[in-house]
Amino acid sequence: MFRPKYISFDCYGTMINFEMGPTARRLYADRVPDERMDAFCDSFRVYRLDEVLGAWKPFFDVVANSLLRTCKTHNVPYRDEDAIALYEAIPTWQPHPDVPEALAKVAEHYPLVILSNSMVDLIPYSVTNIGVPFHAVYTAEEAGAYKPLMRPFEYMFDRLGCGPEDMMHCSSSPRYDLMTADDLGFMAKTFVDRGHEPTTTNYGVTRINDFSALPGLLGL
Repeated sequence: MFRPKYISFDCYGTMINFEMGPTARRLYADRVPDERMDAFCDSFRVYRLDEVLGAWKPFFDVVANSLLRTCKTHNVPYRDEDAIALYEAIPTWQPHPDVPEALAKVAEHYPLVILSNSMVDLIPYSVTNIGVPFHAVYTAEEAGAYKPLMRPFEYMFDRLGCGPEDMMHCSSSPRYDLMTADDLGFMAKTFVDRGHEPTTTNYGVTRINDFSALPGLLGL
């Protein structure tokens, strides 16, 4: 059982059901054959990671650039309206069913923090959809960098006035969050295994299937 001063969370994918791939499948169903759709969506996913590793840019540009590169790779016509539709869908995405009740229980005992690869004007929709009180919400826009770079985490430490040794970080992504959290020396790292990245118990993580197990890790 852990006793952190703060518990930080990734938002999209971990708490919010991240529907970028399913939305792209619907938008491109008329241009990408079924037998090529998995490869198309895989390219879109890895290009998004590549886009956030460079200099900071608005998240809309991350989506649009990734989509443009994916279309070029797969010889599919790119349309600006598809990037707009993908970006504008984000505020409508809802939390995973296991999140609100378990997180509300944890919130009664620990200050909760969101650290998200999001924008200042975008993240409030997801916070509202989750429906749980958060002590603080920080975005890549404020930090001037995206995870998995260290700068967003360091921005969070500075704002909270604490260090990684005081914190637990929870994410469904080893690649975006937990590898960096391990490098930075977080007290605890929780891998919420949503199935969109390979299962791991490496990087000092505690693996759970969903949020229903989180209160138990904290002795609640």
